[in-house]
Amino acid sequence: MARRPIALVTAAVLFLEAPGIVAINGVMAGFVEAQSMSLDGMDPDAMVAGTWGLGIGSGVALVLCGLVALVAGIRDRRPGRAGRGLLVGCAVVHGILGAVAVGLIGWGAFAFLMAVVGLVVLTLVAYGKGHEEGAGAPEEAPAAV
Repeated sequence: MARRPIALVTAAVLFLEAPGIVAINGVMAGFVEAQSMSLDGMDPDAMVAGTWGLGIGSGVALVLCGLVALVAGIRDRRPGRAGRGLLVGCAVVHGILGAVAVGLIGWGAFAFLMAVVGLVVLTLVAYGKGHEEGAGAPEEAPAAV
C-alpha cells in the first residue's frame, strides 16, 4: 500500500484547511462585532475575542495534525502515541462537525469533512501496528524446497 502519498495528501489538506477555519471564524467575529451580539448578557467584546480564539486555536490544532501526518509521510514511520492521539481527535472532531454541517450548511460541507475524516483514518490505518520506529518492510519467509 502506498502509505507516503496518503500521509502527504492528508497533511496538505489539513494545512489548507487551517487558514480556512481561521478565516471563517474571522468572518463570524466580524458579524458579532458589527451587530454587537451577545449571549445571555455576555459582553459582545468577549464574544468577539472568543470567536477569534476558537478560530486561531482550531487553526493551530489543524497545523499540528498536518505536521504529524507530514512527518509520518516523510519518515515513512508510524506517528508516536501523542501524534496518533492528535490524529484520532482530529478525525472525531471532523466527524462531529460533518454531522452538524449537513444540517446547517449542506451536503457539500459534509462531503468535504467526511473526505478529511477518510484521509486521516486512512493515514492512521496505513501506519498501523508493525510500522513502529525502525520497522521496515516485512521480510518474506524463505520458500520451502
